Amino acid sequence: MDLTEFQALSFDCYGTLIDWETGIAAALSPWAREQGLNLSDEELLLAYGKQEAAVEAEQPFRLYPDVLATAFRRAGAELGREVSDEWAQRLGASVPDWPAFPDSADALARLAAHYRLIILSNVHRDGFAGSNRRLRGNFAAIITAEDVGAYKPAENHFRALDGTLGSLGVEREGLLHVAQSLFHDHVPARREGLPSVWINRRHDRPGWGATPQPSGEFGYALEFGSMGEFADAVEKAFR
Repeated sequence: MDLTEFQALSFDCYGTLIDWETGIAAALSPWAREQGLNLSDEELLLAYGKQEAAVEAEQPFRLYPDVLATAFRRAGAELGREVSDEWAQRLGASVPDWPAFPDSADALARLAAHYRLIILSNVHRDGFAGSNRRLRGNFAAIITAEDVGAYKPAENHFRALDGTLGSLGVEREGLLHVAQSLFHDHVPARREGLPSVWINRRHDRPGWGATPQPSGEFGYALEFGSMGEFADAVEKAFR
């Protein structure tokens, strides 16, 4: 793949740029201790992740804070414990507090020297606005689940993306999708005929964590362990 041939990059945010697993575990872990559950963060994320994907598929009209709260309650029920409204709302309101990966802001700034940057995210507008205060990203377009009334891996984000490219002066062939989640992003990117780069943030850990195992065919042209590595490769290509 010649990285200099592209005009724009579309990004998943949570899992790729923002460390959503650390953010989610910051609520799940103290709740589990309070409930007397001797479970690791990885075990809690696995229980939670499948519930979030199910809520998003069943109730695509709900804002992301409501999805988080409902998924937390369902995960608690599966683990045999009740999740109070206070705990559910704590997770639901926590998105702006989730940390960025240490390399994200710098990588975005370097990539912006070569591409238009677009966000394609499974959150609400206010949640992403809070996260972007950490990312400091100069994004040409931001497409959230709140905007399209659905959650990836549904096609709504990608349909909206197609409609946005023309206004940015970007050809479809000039777009490259960049994401961590095989389930949420690389499966639909393959379905949409969109080339993609896998930012494999979990390359040093086994299992799927808060991201469900991909349920369809997926592919990607390049794989990197971090956004920093991807930005290095882009700068090398343009040199």
